[in-house]
Amino acid sequence: MTLKTLAAFAAAALFLGACATPLAPEPMAPDWHLAIHGGAGVILRENLSAEQEAEYVAALNEAMEAGAAVLREGGSAVDAVQAAVLPMENSPLFNAGYGAVFAANGTHELDASIMDGRDRDAGSVAGVMHVKNPILAARAVMDRSEHVMFAGPGADAFAQSQGLEMVENSYFDTEWRRKSLEKVLEERARTAAERHGTVGAVAMDSQGNLAAATTTGGMTAKAPGRVGDAPLVGAATYAENGVCAVSATGHGEYFIRVGVAKTICDRVKFTGETVGEAAQVALAEVASLGGDGGVIVIDGQGNVDFVFNSAGMYRGEISANGATTAIFSDE
Repeated sequence: MTLKTLAAFAAAALFLGACATPLAPEPMAPDWHLAIHGGAGVILRENLSAEQEAEYVAALNEAMEAGAAVLREGGSAVDAVQAAVLPMENSPLFNAGYGAVFAANGTHELDASIMDGRDRDAGSVAGVMHVKNPILAARAVMDRSEHVMFAGPGADAFAQSQGLEMVENSYFDTEWRRKSLEKVLEERARTAAERHGTVGAVAMDSQGNLAAATTTGGMTAKAPGRVGDAPLVGAATYAENGVCAVSATGHGEYFIRVGVAKTICDRVKFTGETVGEAAQVALAEVASLGGDGGVIVIDGQGNVDFVFNSAGMYRGEISANGATTAIFSDE
């Protein structure tokens, strides 16, 4: 082979190499993320002992770990938020199940909602009095009925028909919540701390799917039959893939009037604001009406934010990179 021929082959190889399309790298799976809250309100350092603070931190970590265990195994965001809410419903520290506040008549009425961002399917229950875990009832409404919401005795009856664990209403009693009821009834006034109390979770799974869940016992000494924002899709709970997922806590009447969760996601979707910016706008509107509270939010890329205009919020975030918890506004 002559030098001239070798040169021709070399030139051809260089030309073909320059024209070849490089192989695209394999797309990386999204990192999973989970955030939770245990309610917002007047939560001040001077009102919590070191032991009480440690109890709340341990409870938040237990809830986060329950949700993270689902996500680590490749589970769905909607399964993860349900798993994260369950330990908080079972803890006497939170106003969501065992340990829920009393209504004015001395009973407990609980609300919950859950939403799957993949198709915006949702389920909720309001005013349940006998299903042990309201979030499981909300999930059953979403998965096993043609409806979005059940309320009152019908919601309890549906939960029972689905084989969920039922309890006497007194199961939810705790002495410290009873004392709060007596105080409110005696003083005929409700402090900000007695208006608040909700738990919730938002998550993004390894497929990029979003979900949100929220549960509450309402506000201390509420009128029987009162329904707040927790079971209302668009008020306290919302999720849409690629946009955001939200769980809210605060003075429910104001969150309903503003439609906080849907407002946040719509601002992200249509204005290009970050979830934090959109949440600030929505909560400013709540404040302008006289309400307070907070939200946990996650966007379609897994960015998490905690936004609240109260003195504190029990909260935490966990991902493959680690976990953090916080309670007070200066953390």
